[in-house]
Amino acid sequence: MSGGNAEGAAGVGGGKAEEAAGVGGGNAEEAAGVGGGRAGEPKEYPTALGASSLETITLLGHDLAADVMGEVGFGELAFWLATQRRPARGEVRVFEAVLAALADHGFTPTAIVTRLTYLSAPDSVQGALAAGLLGGGSRFLGVTEDCGRFLAGVLRVADPLPADDAGWDALALETVRARRAAGGRIPGLGHHVHKDGDPRTARLFEIAAEEGLFGPHLSLYAAVGRVHPQVLGRTLPLNGAGACGAALADLGLPLELLRGFALLARTAGLIGQLAEELRRPVANDIFLSVDLNNRPVPPEPYAANGGTHG
Repeated sequence: MSGGNAEGAAGVGGGKAEEAAGVGGGNAEEAAGVGGGRAGEPKEYPTALGASSLETITLLGHDLAADVMGEVGFGELAFWLATQRRPARGEVRVFEAVLAALADHGFTPTAIVTRLTYLSAPDSVQGALAAGLLGGGSRFLGVTEDCGRFLAGVLRVADPLPADDAGWDALALETVRARRAAGGRIPGLGHHVHKDGDPRTARLFEIAAEEGLFGPHLSLYAAVGRVHPQVLGRTLPLNGAGACGAALADLGLPLELLRGFALLARTAGLIGQLAEELRRPVANDIFLSVDLNNRPVPPEPYAANGGTHG
């Protein structure tokens, strides 16, 4: 660091050592308080999650090594971490059914991009997994959150909630009509492969009913499946990702985290995709099938709204 004195170096570009301790001008006492604590009173960061001491690690108020490891399944723990309450056995069954439903669905874009990223950077497993997870959006995986939020929005203003299938059908019909009039789509309705019904949906309905957890979100979603042909003029399947969103919402999980649970499930699937790529690689074939079959065409300048850029 040629030219600056020790004080300047400590201050990162000319400030005093005291200024450096204060991160941009504050004094050491302010730095200790992390933006506002009084001198001698260090800031506290409360958490009910993981904390460590010299001898123990606690998690959710329990000893991690003695009470959690080998005693609590990963699905149960994931639910517990998100809600900070230990789920009942039936809740765990529904939750883990959702994770299983979303873990892997073949050569989806998320799986393909994970394999291709690993082909490009085999030294970065984290990059390959991240690439696949970043593809969780409105067409794949993100439907889980979109559907849960959509259903919750309808239920929020429905007063009182329907008491039977006829009531749910009436609410669903009103909802579908309003959505179509506004030019919107119904999240969770339709599937590019399972045209005659997504097998995950029926099974998830069954499991939730068996556990007494077929709540208002699933009831409304099922009703949408029954009545939408009256409005759309055709029958579309209720897809598994949407059913998962409804089930997670009925479990009382935060709507803001529903996509996170879909990504949690898909992480396991993407690890499986990478494991299979190690044994039966296809990424290079996918790459070459595009690279060796490209067809040059004349440039097509972009024109916004039919106009030209000049």
